[in-house]
Amino acid sequence: MKLGLEQALKKYQSNVYKAAFYICKNPEDAEDIAQEVFLAYHNTKTEFASEDHIRSWLLKVAVNKARNLNKSFWHKGRIDLPDFTEWLEAHSQERTEYYEDTLEIIKSVMFLPEKCRIAVHLFYYEDYSVKEIANIMEIKESTVKAQLHRGRTLLRGMLKEKWENE
Repeated sequence: MKLGLEQALKKYQSNVYKAAFYICKNPEDAEDIAQEVFLAYHNTKTEFASEDHIRSWLLKVAVNKARNLNKSFWHKGRIDLPDFTEWLEAHSQERTEYYEDTLEIIKSVMFLPEKCRIAVHLFYYEDYSVKEIANIMEIKESTVKAQLHRGRTLLRGMLKEKWENE
């Protein structure tokens, strides 16, 4: 089974972009990675078992490409965290208290160490299980659990500090 490129783009473009963005923290880089991922999908001869398999494959390729970009010589010395709020505001319907809390959580997730950030994104935003995340990231399930635990602990500390100050 293989979806057409247009159909795959419509269905998974947002997921691939967000996964890449959470790793590289730059909207232009995330867009480039998303384009590379869908180009790779278009060129692959792989027959997929299901749409879940397609989604998993796309996210795995996005995670690997974003990690490779972060390891590249050009990217290593660069540190920039774009104003993610602008992107979020452009893609949200209305500003509510829930929206403000969600924005704080997303900003905090962006400051997690990369490994924790990837695991947290895939678990909470993409609804993958620990086993599926381990497969996507090519690590052990116990490592995923440890990264999720560490990410939650760090988030709890960051958010508690922010919300206590308000």
